[in-house]
Parts: sequence; C-alpha cells; structure tokens
Amino acid sequence: MAIFYNKVERGNPANPEAPKKWYPVLKSLGMVPEKEVAKQISDETTLNPKEAEIALAQFQKVMIRNLLEGRTVQLGDWGSFHLTLSGTGSDTKEEVASANVTKINIRFNPGRELTEAISKAQLKPVESLTQPPVR
Repeated sequence: MAIFYNKVERGNPANPEAPKKWYPVLKSLGMVPEKEVAKQISDETTLNPKEAEIALAQFQKVMIRNLLEGRTVQLGDWGSFHLTLSGTGSDTKEEVASANVTKINIRFNPGRELTEAISKAQLKPVESLTQPPVR
C-alpha cells in the first residue's frame, strides 16, 4: 500500500520576496462510499453487505448521540472522537455565553495502532502510478 503525493511549488505568504520552494502534497485517489466500506467489511466478517451497512448506520447514530451528550467516543486502539469549541472572548466571566461560540469542531485523536500503521506507509510520487487515479 502506498500514499501518493504531488510536487507543488509554493511561495512564503509571510515573505512574498522569498524564493518559492517545492513541497509534497497528498494526492487523494478518490472517496470510498459507505456501501463499498460495508462490502469490504462483509468480505472480512460473517456479516453480509446489508448487515454491515446497518452496523455503520447504527455506529453513526451512536457516535452522534454520545458526542452531543458531551462524551468522547473511543474506538479501542483506533482512536477517539471528541468535540471542541471555537469562539470569541469576553472581558468578564459573566459575559461568556453560548453566543460566544462561533464553531463546534469534531476532532479525531488517532490511537497507537492507527498511528503505527500510518507511520509504516510507503510514500510515492503520483507519477509512479501505473494507472490514472479515479476522479
């Protein structure tokens, strides 16, 4: 398995006069829809594709409910999901209210197993693809 990247030249926005540099930028090879994820799960378990779809839908419901109840949702060594807030400051404690919240963010903290798996990824330039990427 490999993670592909493009080579992109970028300037420094803090110093427009500085010479441009080249950077690796992740190249997505497409999105896997939920039905395909369910099919792949069914290929590796005793669930049929429809049962796997139902399990994924239920997982989504359970995760949303728990996040909205202020809980962190941990998925073993895979990682955990939690919410954070972005907002504006107030001069006094008494002035802080829900109106100060400008955005609710969903955060994912990868666990040990996922972090180790990703650290072992093989990186390849997109030019090394033997077939064109799916768009």
